[in-house]
Amino acid sequence: MKTTNYFNTFIEVADDCPAAEGEVPTAKGDKVTIASYQFDMIMAHPYQYTSDDILYNQYADKEGLKGQARKDGRSEYFQIGRACLRASPLGKRYGWGIHYDEEGRIAIYAKGTPEYERFSKDAKLQHTKAMRSKKA
Repeated sequence: MKTTNYFNTFIEVADDCPAAEGEVPTAKGDKVTIASYQFDMIMAHPYQYTSDDILYNQYADKEGLKGQARKDGRSEYFQIGRACLRASPLGKRYGWGIHYDEEGRIAIYAKGTPEYERFSKDAKLQHTKAMRSKKA
């Protein structure tokens, strides 16, 4: 089974992120967007979920999977490689850094906050950036 999880890592916002500070993504009308789903789930439960949890729950909710089908579907979902949260609009567009603790659980921090600055300078963490929206 493949995974999207990182450990002891901070994903900084993309170099071409248009947000000067963290912006709260909103749904478009009554449609939940990828960014608003991820933001709401992570903000409501910091350091409770891994990247795999977030991505699979988003998929399962979109597909309407319930009960045993939801439980059984997870291993099938991760049989192929999936884009990790480096590809999330949170870091690409909305200005949110993603911190993974030693167990791979995540929380997000807005660019421009003391917490974001502290994580971005923490030498004990691995550092990477969210994927750029445009090719260089």
